[in-house]
Amino acid sequence: MPPPPNHDSRVAGAVARWLVRWRRSLALLGLVLGLAGVVASRQLEYSRSIAAMFDRNDPAVVPFERLGRTFGSAAAVLAVYDDPALFSPGGFDRLSDLTAALNGLPGVASATSLATTPLGRGIIATETNPAAARLVSLMEGYTVGSDRRTAAVVCVLAGGTDADDGVPGRGDTIDAMRRIMEAYPDGTVAGETVMLRDGFAMLRRDGNLLGTTAGLLASVVLLVLFRSLRWLVAPLAVVLLALWGTRGLLAVAGEKLTMVSTMLSAMVTVVAIATVVHIIVEFRRRRDVGEPAEAALTGALTRLFWPIVGAIATDMIGFGSLIASRVGPVHDFGIMTAIGAGMVLLAVAAAVPWFALAGRFGGDPARVWGEGKLDGGLDRLVGRIVRSPGPILAAAVGLIALAALGLSRLQVQTDFIENFRRDSPVVTSYEIVESRLGGAGVWDILLPVADPVDAATLARVATLEKSLRSEVAAAGATPGSGLTKVLSVADLLETVSPVSLERLERSAVGSWMVTAAVGLLRQQLPQLADSLIGSDPADGSTWLRVMLRARERQPAAAKRQIIDQVRGLVARDFPQTAGRPAGEVTGFFVLLAQLVERMLADQWLTFLLAAGGIFVLLSVGFRSPIIGAIALVPNTLPIVVVLGMLGWSGSPINMGTAMIAAVSLGLSVDSSIHYTTAFRRALAADGAIRAALATAHQTAGRAMIFSTLALVVGFLALTTSGFMPTVSFGGLSCLTLLGGLVGNLVVLPVLLSLAASRFGWAG
Repeated sequence: MPPPPNHDSRVAGAVARWLVRWRRSLALLGLVLGLAGVVASRQLEYSRSIAAMFDRNDPAVVPFERLGRTFGSAAAVLAVYDDPALFSPGGFDRLSDLTAALNGLPGVASATSLATTPLGRGIIATETNPAAARLVSLMEGYTVGSDRRTAAVVCVLAGGTDADDGVPGRGDTIDAMRRIMEAYPDGTVAGETVMLRDGFAMLRRDGNLLGTTAGLLASVVLLVLFRSLRWLVAPLAVVLLALWGTRGLLAVAGEKLTMVSTMLSAMVTVVAIATVVHIIVEFRRRRDVGEPAEAALTGALTRLFWPIVGAIATDMIGFGSLIASRVGPVHDFGIMTAIGAGMVLLAVAAAVPWFALAGRFGGDPARVWGEGKLDGGLDRLVGRIVRSPGPILAAAVGLIALAALGLSRLQVQTDFIENFRRDSPVVTSYEIVESRLGGAGVWDILLPVADPVDAATLARVATLEKSLRSEVAAAGATPGSGLTKVLSVADLLETVSPVSLERLERSAVGSWMVTAAVGLLRQQLPQLADSLIGSDPADGSTWLRVMLRARERQPAAAKRQIIDQVRGLVARDFPQTAGRPAGEVTGFFVLLAQLVERMLADQWLTFLLAAGGIFVLLSVGFRSPIIGAIALVPNTLPIVVVLGMLGWSGSPINMGTAMIAAVSLGLSVDSSIHYTTAFRRALAADGAIRAALATAHQTAGRAMIFSTLALVVGFLALTTSGFMPTVSFGGLSCLTLLGGLVGNLVVLPVLLSLAASRFGWAG
């Protein structure tokens, strides 16, 4: 293998000398830009719309947006409490007062409960009034539990379909509702709206705290390792400067943070720490042989210039591959992290030269306690690699094969409540709705109809509802068990009418009576009517809404089966015609069930794009497609093993896990670039494979160990999050970082040594 071309070395040397010469000006410029980034980042907002999590062209978004336009809002909150005397005059008064208080809150468009029915106080006379009994039975699972003591007020929030406090003041509205409910026994608020709002609140806290904590922990590890204050501050400065620059640039560009943006700080920390540690180790090596500080830094930057540029480029390719995802937060995360990786390169140029040579504080990086034993261990590892390459490769292949079988067993976590810790208040609230009100999965069917609504139309709706109640079920379950509640305007009229809709539709008088009843409903109970019958302002079409409820805590396959069955029945009874679109199925239950499934499907696409892009870059950079392919192997190994372990263990994939493949590949291949470059240089110098491996282990390998240790400790901060996708991402990142270290210290040297012997690179 030929040494790096002289032209490349001259370019690296010229850049290194320029950075050292102008270090003070660069540090000042970096400080100014960093402060500007801090100021600009204050304008950075979160994108909280559930629809924004999908591609604009995604067919799932169209009916969801129609739901918001036509019926005012898809964002609803259930205010739930326990009252053993609910069906008494005092219980009715308490419910009525609560409904009025909630309805009067700013941001609440409407509040519906048993106290808002046409029967008024008569609703409590279920034993003597058949109409009251029928109406309570109809509302069971929505505004009253089957135990007849769990009361719920359904509050529809103003402001469109955003499911949390993305609408101005919505967070304040939910907090005000919580304060009101504190005065009621077991009082709480629940629903997808609250759950997503609390999730984003956690993410905001995590974004401000966990990224900083991860950087501090990693820097403390570096302080313990190198015992130098200077080299504690330098990497931390690079992290902060890169992160401020990234957030400021995103704010200026009008980008918004999303559900997975918490990991942005962690990604920037990984790239920055790994880059600076390689510089520290090479700088220290040169200082140990007596080079002056300025010459040592210039030499270190010259030697590491192209490996660092290549490593940052592979990071940007790995992160940037996520842009191909059809899931909004993942797509945006790819843009953010790619920008962040590029910012690390600029931050290193601005901060490291000045910190390395400024004054005399902190001293040079010292040797790690017990580093002599590390020297011996690395030498023994090289000996084992040279003596037993075959068994090492066989073990790696066997491990990959075993793990690959587990990939087919991967499951998707579609229960959004699993994104929170068990002791979280939102979980407690959610479980009350799930257990007492027939299920927390709320979704809708939208049916296009002619206006005015007549008896024939409502009879068709009633027929569809009958099929939904009797036929929908998960695979292997009892038919009719899939939906816990089905409710529409047809049910409301059936409840108050002494004559069935089927009989009414058979005569002109009956049809007129239904049309008149619908008109009266709109006049007397406009809030209830508007939640069931609406006009789409986009085209003036009229739609009926069928409200569905299902158990949220179901396996992904069961949810998929139920949703598919509902869609099939809607397509059968309300198909598309020449003058009218087909019925639509939408809602949070549907969207959240699809979200992680699409992330998992996109994971393999983004992983292939990352692998392909990195292979091309490495092949061009090393001028050898063989090396490009070799460098991918040890970095693919931990990804396959970790995901395979999840498959074998039955642990479901969540939003954090679904991005790990492409991200981890981009991160771990950095070490391969540094190691391969060190191996090439040493091999070109004396032609001895074992000596080249020993040199690579003692330089690049040593830096890999130090940086991985610092990063694993830093990433452990993510596991303290209250948002479980962040916990999963942090934990799995630690595993893949450790796996990448093993792959680059064991598998990569084996492949490089075998290729060097096979292709005559050694002399």
